[in-house]
Amino acid sequence: MPKFLCTTCGLQYSENAIVPSRCVICDDPRQFVPKTGQGWTTAEKLGVDHFNAFRKIAPDLFAFSTVPRFGIGQRAFLIITSSGNVLWDCVSFLDSATIEIIRLLGGLKAIAISHPHFYSAIATWGQTFGCPVFLHEADKEWVVDPDPCISFWTGETKEIVPGITIHRLGGHFPGSTVLHWIARRALFPGDTILVTFDREHVSFMWSYPNNVPLPAADVERIESRLKKVEFDSIYSPFWERGEIERNAKEAVEQSVIRQLKGPER
Repeated sequence: MPKFLCTTCGLQYSENAIVPSRCVICDDPRQFVPKTGQGWTTAEKLGVDHFNAFRKIAPDLFAFSTVPRFGIGQRAFLIITSSGNVLWDCVSFLDSATIEIIRLLGGLKAIAISHPHFYSAIATWGQTFGCPVFLHEADKEWVVDPDPCISFWTGETKEIVPGITIHRLGGHFPGSTVLHWIARRALFPGDTILVTFDREHVSFMWSYPNNVPLPAADVERIESRLKKVEFDSIYSPFWERGEIERNAKEAVEQSVIRQLKGPER
C-alpha cells in the first residue's frame, strides 16, 4: 500500500489504500490548507519529475532540497564528522541517487528534526539508513507514521554525536529544537528562529505563513537559552534566506530588541 504525502507540507502518512481525508499539520493554525484544497501524492509519483539537488556550503557541510520545490521547500543539512554523520531536518523525497550520495559520504549516524513542519518522511529515512531519528517528546502527537527508528528525547539538551548537541527552545512548537555544531560555532535553528531576507536579522514567529509572532515571553526565554550557546553563524532551512555567516549571536540579540520594542525610526 502507498504512503501518501501531503503536497502542501510534505508530511508522509502510514501505509493506507485510502487517501487521507485531512492533514493534521495543514489543519493546524500555524500552517494552512490551500484555496485549491488538500492535495496528495506518493514518492513514486514524485520520482517521475523530481530529484534532490546537493550543494556543498562549507567544509564538511552539505545541504540539499527537492527540485522542483515540493511541500514547504526546506533544505536538509548533512554534517560530516569523525564520529559519524548527522542529518539535520529532512525532506519528503528519498530516491536511489540520494541514498547512494549519502552512503558514499559515510552514511548516517543519526537524524535530528527541529519541529513537526519538517517531519516529512522521517520513518523512511530512518529505516533506509538504519539510524535513530531524534524528535522531542513534546511534539510526539504530530507523528503520523510511527516507526521503531523514531527516538523521542526529553529534557532541554541532548548530545547526538560528540560535538553535536540539540537544544529544545520551544516557541514555534513546544518541542522546537535547534542544533549546535560546537567545533564550527554554527547554529541550525529550523524555524525556531528564521533568518530574514536581509541576512542581518532573525525573526521569532508562532506562524510564518500566517504572520503570527511569538509572545514576548517566549522570545525572551529563547534569547536567555541562546546566551549559553556559543555560535558565530546561523544556517537557515531555506535557500533563499541563506546564512548569517558572521556575528550571528549579535544579530540574534539585536533582533530580539527589534521584535520586542519595534524598529527605530
